[in-house]
Amino acid sequence: MMERVLLGAFAAVAITVIARRYEVLDESGQWGALAIGILASAAGWPWAGTLVIYFVAAAAITWYGAPTKAARTESSTSPVRTRHLLQVLANGIVFVAFAYRARGNPQSIWGIGAAGALAASFADTAATEIGTLYGRSPRSILTWQRVSPGLSGGVTLAGTAAAVVGAAFVAAIAAAMHGIGLGSRFVAVVTIGGVAGCLADSLLGATVQARRWCEHCNAWTERRVHPCSYRTVHARGIRWVDNSVVNLAATAIGAVAAVAAVGANLALR
Repeated sequence: MMERVLLGAFAAVAITVIARRYEVLDESGQWGALAIGILASAAGWPWAGTLVIYFVAAAAITWYGAPTKAARTESSTSPVRTRHLLQVLANGIVFVAFAYRARGNPQSIWGIGAAGALAASFADTAATEIGTLYGRSPRSILTWQRVSPGLSGGVTLAGTAAAVVGAAFVAAIAAAMHGIGLGSRFVAVVTIGGVAGCLADSLLGATVQARRWCEHCNAWTERRVHPCSYRTVHARGIRWVDNSVVNLAATAIGAVAAVAAVGANLALR
């Protein structure tokens, strides 16, 4: 394992340096991604390979159409293309914890949970990025009322479709990396876990995530200072629950949902 960890560390350094160069990660995010990469390598090359493909794909869809997405969400959220430490850990720590426990047994509950966590993270990223770029006016997942683009808890048809495709993409990559057939139960339950985690992210975003109010514009936002230059006030949700906390919870739910889907499948037999 030591040789694999050392080689993984060299690879993680190279990848994170490139990511930092293109402003995908800031300095703290680079250290976080380095740690996640080393732990994934310790879990095994298939897990590390899955993580690398996930990372590249997530960075690509985040950067795709970035100026347009930033303009559409300016009132709701601050544009974020460069990930910091907490964001990296929130999206990767559940995955590597489960993957390390599974190691060479991807079809164990730990392996399925690891893939489900990563599928949930990618599904959420795909839903947010594609939904913002191509979705029409988003609606609250709770009330179905129209909400501003970029506001947590909002969903679109395009974003929901992207979430399903994104979850299936990670499930297929994880299966291929481990030599598991694409038509297997593994792919199905991981996809279910990924979609469940993404939906949980939206529900948590609409209920417990901190939301602020701009008294000058009479508008909901997640920004402390609105584009109108007025300081916003906390008006809903739990003050310390931000997007990173929600993402962490969503990946955990994705892992649990994937494992639960296995149990449901077995019970139906």
